[in-house]
Amino acid sequence: MRTRLRHLRADDRDYTWRATIGSVRGDGAELHRCVRVRVWGAGKNGRALEADLLSKATSAGWTPAATDGSYPASGDVRRLVEHARALGWDPGACGGTFRLTEETGPELPGFLITDRVRDPGAPDPTERVIRASEA
Repeated sequence: MRTRLRHLRADDRDYTWRATIGSVRGDGAELHRCVRVRVWGAGKNGRALEADLLSKATSAGWTPAATDGSYPASGDVRRLVEHARALGWDPGACGGTFRLTEETGPELPGFLITDRVRDPGAPDPTERVIRASEA
């Protein structure tokens, strides 16, 4: 399957981004939709921005991930870029990855940042989604 690269303009710079759909398991049997967003501001050799977005959707079905169609819009990615720039991300730097984490990432209208994909000991995504839907 072909990877689709998308483009946006923010902070007087052109950015290229892609989103890869996956899933993340909660402490129980729940499987949640997780979308890994990767953004470049100076080509593929520049320092990439990366964030794992946990869908806030509480859809019905076998598992939340089975019926969840959440996907980040360009406005969501723009907000990630602006937030990362405020934290010191330099897209023009050569190499490396700047990751937004649960502690440093913003909350988006339909998504939370999760560390569970890389760290199995990170907070349970199911609890976080339930708390977000109650708020």
